Amino acid sequence: MWDELLAALGLMLVLEGILPFLSPRTSRQSLLRMAHLNDRILRLVGLTSMSCGLLVLYLFR
Repeated sequence: MWDELLAALGLMLVLEGILPFLSPRTSRQSLLRMAHLNDRILRLVGLTSMSCGLLVLYLFR
C-alpha cells in the first residue's frame, strides 16, 4: 500500500511541475490571479479538484 501511495505522490509532483517547467511566465501569472480570488472560490476549486480525483480513482481502481 505504501508503495502505491508514494508512486501516486511522485506522479502528482511530476504533473504539477510540468507547467512551471514548460512555461514559467504563464505559471506565475496563474498563481498571481489565484492569489486575488476570494476564499470561497478557492475552496470551490479545491472541492471540485478533489471530487474529480476521487471519481477517477473510483472508476479506475
